[in-house]
Amino acid sequence: MKKDISAFFEDPSKWQKEYTLLRMIILDCGLKEEFKWGKPCYTFQDSNIVLIHGFKDYCALLFHKGALLKDTEDLLIQQTKNVQAARQIRFTGVEEIEKSKDILKAYVYEATEAEKAGLEVEMKNTSDYEVPEEFKKILKENKDLKVAFQELTSGRQRGYLLYFSNAKQSDTRKRRIEKYTQKILDGKGLNDS
Repeated sequence: MKKDISAFFEDPSKWQKEYTLLRMIILDCGLKEEFKWGKPCYTFQDSNIVLIHGFKDYCALLFHKGALLKDTEDLLIQQTKNVQAARQIRFTGVEEIEKSKDILKAYVYEATEAEKAGLEVEMKNTSDYEVPEEFKKILKENKDLKVAFQELTSGRQRGYLLYFSNAKQSDTRKRRIEKYTQKILDGKGLNDS
């Protein structure tokens, strides 16, 4: 992970030219440049609007509340079915970005206006997520675990429910639940240390 914004843009990565061009476009929209999660993040009044990041096959702009955007050009991509608010616009070359400059600025301005208006993405409640049968059974048998799980933040609860549910086989779900029982009892989330 890069240590600061300069290192991010100076690194001779596969996407360096694309990153630099995306940066220029976003800064031209008047957003503040910050460094968060090892990536350049652009904010308006301390609220995250858009982030630049890259992957093996593409680089992208990630709009933190992209689900609120009209997406008139049909560019926004929901990374996975479980991502509720964020949306990406992906690129594989400078030419794509050059052709899309005005459209990208329009999306950035729209995202900024949504933030100014105080709009929020309506998120699913934890109760909307499926609780695997194996976990229901263990919660019924282990009252301490049930209480500890209920005391977790809703985000931590969702993290566990998604992780447990994503296992295709019952035995795998059971192993995952067993592995993380102590963490739940300790009041920690799936990725907490």
